[in-house]
Amino acid sequence: MPQHEHDPCSSCAARGYSVCSAIDDKDLGRLAATAVVRDLAKGETFIEEGDSASDFFNVTRGTVKLYKLLPDGRQQVTGFAGAGHFLGLAVSNTYAFSAEAIEQSRVCRFSRPKLRELLHDFPALEERLLQTACNELVAAQEQMLLLGRKTARERVASFLVARLETGIPCVNPSDAIALPMTRGEIADYLGLTIETVSRTFSRFKAEKRIAIPSNTEVVILDRPWLSGIAAGLQ
Repeated sequence: MPQHEHDPCSSCAARGYSVCSAIDDKDLGRLAATAVVRDLAKGETFIEEGDSASDFFNVTRGTVKLYKLLPDGRQQVTGFAGAGHFLGLAVSNTYAFSAEAIEQSRVCRFSRPKLRELLHDFPALEERLLQTACNELVAAQEQMLLLGRKTARERVASFLVARLETGIPCVNPSDAIALPMTRGEIADYLGLTIETVSRTFSRFKAEKRIAIPSNTEVVILDRPWLSGIAAGLQ
C-alpha cells in the first residue's frame, strides 16, 4: 500500500483526539519522522494474532475490527477501533488479537524502538499512553458486564450509545452515527445472533427510538431512553 512521504501529522484530522495530541506543533516533524503511514483497503489485515509484536498502530482514518480466532477457525470480534485509537499497548512479545480494516482506513505504524525514543523525549506522550491503557481496561470490564449480565436489548442499546459517544459521527444530524460494520460483526461482538440484532434494531425503529437511513447509518431519536435501556433502568 502507498506510504506517504510528506509530513502527515500537521494535516491529520485525528490528531486532536489521539495520543499524538500530546506532541506540540513545533515537534510534529519529529513525530512524522517516527511514524510510517499505511493505507488499508477494506478487508485488509494488518495485525495477526500470534505474530511478533514489533509495532504499535494509531488509527487515523476509518474503522478496524479487533478479533481472536477460535480453535475451529471462527472469529470472535472483541472490539472496533476508529480514528484516534492506539493499538498494541496491552501486548507483550506477540499480538493477542488480529486487526482488520472494515472500510478504507489509515494507520500510523510505530516500531517499538522508535516509540521508546519518543516516550523518553516527550513525557506527556507517555502519560497520554498510560491514560489510554487505563481506558482500555475500563472498556474490557464494560465488555465483560455486557456479555455476562445484559439482555439483548441492553446489549444493542449499549453498543449504539457507545458508538454515539466514542465513534466519529455523521455530518448530519448530530445524533447520527456511522456503522461500517456488518450486522453479523455486531452480533459477534455482542454475543448475539444476527437475527436477534436485526429484530432489536427493527423494534427500536418501530418504537421511534432510532431511524435507519441505511445499513451503515443509524440516527438516535431518543438518546435518554436508549441510555436508560443500556444502563438497565427501563
